[in-house]
Amino acid sequence: MNKIVLDCERMKYADTGIYHYCLNLGNHLAGELDTRKEKLVFYAPESAQEALGRSNTFITQHSLHKFLMPTLGSYDLWHSTYQMTSYLPERNRRIKVLLTIHDLNFIYDDKKTEVKKSKHLKHLQANVDRSDAIICISEFCKKDLLKYCDTGNRPIYIIHNGTNLLNNPGLSSHSYKPSNRFLFSIGVITRKKNFHSLLPLLQQDDDMELLIAGREDDTEYLNYLMDTARDLGVDHKLRILGSISENEKAWYFENCYAFTSPSTAEGFCMPVAEAMSVGKPLFLSNKTALPEIGGNVAFYFSDFKPSQMQQTFTNGMTLYKETNMKDAIKKRGADFCWEKAAREYLDVYRSLL
Repeated sequence: MNKIVLDCERMKYADTGIYHYCLNLGNHLAGELDTRKEKLVFYAPESAQEALGRSNTFITQHSLHKFLMPTLGSYDLWHSTYQMTSYLPERNRRIKVLLTIHDLNFIYDDKKTEVKKSKHLKHLQANVDRSDAIICISEFCKKDLLKYCDTGNRPIYIIHNGTNLLNNPGLSSHSYKPSNRFLFSIGVITRKKNFHSLLPLLQQDDDMELLIAGREDDTEYLNYLMDTARDLGVDHKLRILGSISENEKAWYFENCYAFTSPSTAEGFCMPVAEAMSVGKPLFLSNKTALPEIGGNVAFYFSDFKPSQMQQTFTNGMTLYKETNMKDAIKKRGADFCWEKAAREYLDVYRSLL
């Protein structure tokens, strides 16, 4: 019996992309395993174990494990789902390590000093050195990895994320329900998400709002976003939703006029695939991995000048309506499937065991 540990330590941070990555991958791996030969064990904080299913087997994550990991003598494979992890089986070298790399976004962060970037790269390289194989979630991510790290002769696989199912859309009595058509964007509210660049789109349409959902991680950027909206005279059209429920998220995706992601640093961007699943118009930046995910069914901001963004949006909405792009968008979205991803991950697991 091969015993595989799925490291879900980052699920201690709810309402993040990696939380949903671990949750979806874990659930679908459990359904694809050959239970006669394989056993999946979750390394997860206590707070995440109910979401993963209490009937599963767990190693409970503890912050002290950064300094001394459990013995793990009976396990065969450790799958680290976070490239900058501090939780790896260093003492027991018999355990094979698979490392998933989501992005090297710190490289593109202008607020990080070169010293800080060098420190991050050193930590990432150490994790690469401990791994026996690597999975990147996009071609773009792989290119970055090969550019900045020495991967030796380790096999590198590309496995795209799946799409989170938008089940049971609905708002609660406390949810914000827009009275006008609205643009929807979602992500942790930090500068790299570049949400403020969307505000000029509201200046050309009196009957359109911008709703942004996500955990508020950067108070300085949030204040900048609000101040910019006031300066442009569109603050009454901007709504910061904060963290939202899965039902609320599904409702906003189902009912939005268009989905927007002007982010400048993405290794994949799961909300793009979510928006595809319901056939919504997609307006994305042309940076990092977004063109790889959006393909030829999305519209891209080639720069963030207000006039260019407004023109891209106007032309894109016209083309979306005239050519009935909804079905083509949904068809591409179907390629991002967690069942498929789980099978591909299991193939990699089995190649290491």
